[in-house]
Amino acid sequence: MTDEDALRRAIALAVENVSAGGGPFGAVVVRDGRIIGEGANRVTRDNDPTAHAEVVAIRDACRRLGTFKLDGAVVYSSCEPCPMCWSTIQWSRASRLCFAADKDDAAVAGFDDAVFWREVAVPMAERALPSRRLLAASGQLPFDAWRAKADRTPY
Repeated sequence: MTDEDALRRAIALAVENVSAGGGPFGAVVVRDGRIIGEGANRVTRDNDPTAHAEVVAIRDACRRLGTFKLDGAVVYSSCEPCPMCWSTIQWSRASRLCFAADKDDAAVAGFDDAVFWREVAVPMAERALPSRRLLAASGQLPFDAWRAKADRTPY
């Protein structure tokens, strides 16, 4: 399977999803030349703001493989991923990303994530979403428990 073949599948999923009442985004995860996960945007269909195509495809691949690591896999997306999806791809340890439309194309269609990209670079105190740190010392307790757990699964 070529990059173009996989990307065509992601685009087809996006087009099919629009017909089914979902958003215009599709994604596939490929490893060793075969599709191991597929997904389409299910935000409005599932009332789930995290159900972006890339996240759905990664969840599908991980469920099928029984792992949370996608080393050696490539994520193909019909559109350049938003910051959440880009982070999810990073956390999955996928080896590569290919996409068709870019974030400017998405913005023209009404999916402008530029504000999120800008916010990532802004210091916490200056972000649009008010955030306040509380119970800093108590917040260390889960990390202390993690470090003390000899049989933890690192990721």
